[in-house]
Amino acid sequence: MARLSKREKGAQAYDRGLWAERLARWLLWVKLYRIVGERVKTRGGEVDILARKGKTLIVVEVKARQTLEGAADAVTPKQWTRLLRAGEILLSREPDGTSLRFDVVHVVPGRWPRHIKDAWRP
Repeated sequence: MARLSKREKGAQAYDRGLWAERLARWLLWVKLYRIVGERVKTRGGEVDILARKGKTLIVVEVKARQTLEGAADAVTPKQWTRLLRAGEILLSREPDGTSLRFDVVHVVPGRWPRHIKDAWRP
């Protein structure tokens, strides 16, 4: 079996990430969330999925790993800081009365995606 180059491994990881985000969007759609953005870029950083449910704007981070534990450990404090900055920028564009929430979707092969609502609060 041929070994993959660093570039090929990176390309596979990128493709897995796109697939995981697509699966996460589908899961949120089934749960009646309105998807308002994908890979939303702000000065504060990039948000994987931006969703809305009622008057709540939801910043969703998607993590695809081989195990649930690996997916849970993959969201670092540095990422939470980036998501908080991005979320605050996005919230500033919304009408008064809109709240902000941070969710995570863990995607693991052979299992349903796990949606964790309100996974983190600043």
